[in-house]
Amino acid sequence: MRSVFILFVAAALINCSQPCFSQTDSSKASQAATTDSQLVHATRMLRESDSLLKADAAARQALEQQIEQLKNNNDLHKQELVRKLAAIEQADSLKRATGQLQINQLKATQAGIPVTPFGDTLFFIYNKVGPFQPSERAQNISRKLQQLEGDVLFSTDSIRVVPNEDYADVVYHDLILLTVTDDDALWLNQNKMDVAKNYASIIGTAVTKAKEANSWQHILVRLAWLLLILVIFGIIVFLINRLFKRIAVKVRREKDRYFKGVKVKDYALLNQQKQLGLIFNALRVARVVLILLVFYITLPFIFSIFPWTKGIADKLIDWTLSPIKSILNGILHYLPKLLTILVIYLITRYLVKLVNYMATEVASGNLNIRGFYADWAKPTASGIKFLLYAFMFVVIFPYLPGSDSKIFQGVSVFLGILFSLGSSTAISNVVAGFVITYMRPFKIGDVVKIGEITGRVMEKNLLVTRLLTTKNEEITVPNASILNGHTVNFTTSSKDDGLILHTSVTIGYDVPWKQVHQLLISAAMATDGILKDKQPFVLQTGLDDFYVAYEINAYTDQSHIMAQTYSLLHQNIQDQFNAAGVEIMSPHYRAARDGNATTIPADYLPEDYKAPEFRVSVDKD
Repeated sequence: MRSVFILFVAAALINCSQPCFSQTDSSKASQAATTDSQLVHATRMLRESDSLLKADAAARQALEQQIEQLKNNNDLHKQELVRKLAAIEQADSLKRATGQLQINQLKATQAGIPVTPFGDTLFFIYNKVGPFQPSERAQNISRKLQQLEGDVLFSTDSIRVVPNEDYADVVYHDLILLTVTDDDALWLNQNKMDVAKNYASIIGTAVTKAKEANSWQHILVRLAWLLLILVIFGIIVFLINRLFKRIAVKVRREKDRYFKGVKVKDYALLNQQKQLGLIFNALRVARVVLILLVFYITLPFIFSIFPWTKGIADKLIDWTLSPIKSILNGILHYLPKLLTILVIYLITRYLVKLVNYMATEVASGNLNIRGFYADWAKPTASGIKFLLYAFMFVVIFPYLPGSDSKIFQGVSVFLGILFSLGSSTAISNVVAGFVITYMRPFKIGDVVKIGEITGRVMEKNLLVTRLLTTKNEEITVPNASILNGHTVNFTTSSKDDGLILHTSVTIGYDVPWKQVHQLLISAAMATDGILKDKQPFVLQTGLDDFYVAYEINAYTDQSHIMAQTYSLLHQNIQDQFNAAGVEIMSPHYRAARDGNATTIPADYLPEDYKAPEFRVSVDKD
């Protein structure tokens, strides 16, 4: 019962909403006026063509009469007339063929105004009569035929054709139903009497069918058909609900067998309950869609039962088939462009594969290109692939559906503005990334100092560079900042000439400088990570008031453990100086001996060491 109620409600809504889908009265009037004007102009052209044919026929008849009056066949004048008659007949035949072609072309472009008193089109009106335009003639004829359908004593024998000099009337008793003129016959390429008789026959048949269709017997039969269709619809809906209930029961019963969740590697994308929820929601949607589809298919059958609702059925079918036809026609016409897009995509794809292969070969060292470094391979390949894809999109864009529409162009401009405004920093980083790649200031694994940050290069891409410091801190540096600042690479020189590690100590003037040099060099040579085949050297960098500044310089090829090497070097310097009994004046002292113990640790002093007996005042600076 609920389905039947829904059906009647939908039918009522469609009947009530039918004017919403129609054009306004003003637009209808405007369209009718345009059509009338076009038909009148076309009729005038046909009339002019027919007048020429009639003039040629009159000239031909006059020549035939003159030829019959001339008895001598050898008369030159008669032969000349025969030639003229043949020429006129040939021209007349050509004009008739041209006129018929013109009529066919006009009928193809100008469909005429249909006469539809009972829903179906009986015939078309192509020209006006007196002050009545074609659309007004069609409306008057339809109104009169509808009056005939309401006549209880209607008889087809009462419809007759009354000929006149310039036209033929189709009348019913004293009522003139329509008038057929020579122009009407001209459109149909027939005689006006034949056209009038044909129209009279069509009218009689149409009125008889309309009266039969509206009889109580036929109405009862249609109601029976309506009841049968509703019962069938209800049975189908019941079967659909029953089917989906059984499917739901089976899903619940077999859930442990068929539904075990969805996992992507180790991540549970959907558990069993969520998966069952999605399945049940999909079943509900499918059930509703299927019932609506059956309901929509049922409506045209219901509306086609009664003559006064038959037009709604035609509209429903047209609404359904028109989008399908449009989609199929669009797909069919789009196939050449789709094939073009496919060819462009395949060419681009194989070019990208070629670029990837070349980049892999260069990066692995299998292919050597003079002046082209292996670490340039991947960034260069990325840039080339980006250009290939950008070029592919530019070439494909005109072939995309709707690419020439104003909306598509407006969205494209809007996205372009957003991209240009929001990605200026990103683009500058990308450009800097390319510049850094080809400048080669560092490579992956190098130890570098960028600004105040020192660390090992972990990752380098077109946007940023990531460093890992000695404290295991991962720091991301934008490429634009690298390009705008200075970069120190500790690894590049350490592989060839060796990186020089240096540190300073301050020693008093009472210690000979040669001894200090020897102690610093010995400390450097005893340090792990310092190259033994390259002699360390000492620079005296300052002669201050109370001490001398010495700088030890030693070579290493292990820049990645530079911090550990510095720590070991400092330890060895302390050990060497303490063992030699030399005090490191850092921080420096202004010292006067007063018998206090030396600053050298006791472990390095001899057993018989005695502190000095003179007094010295100590002032730490």
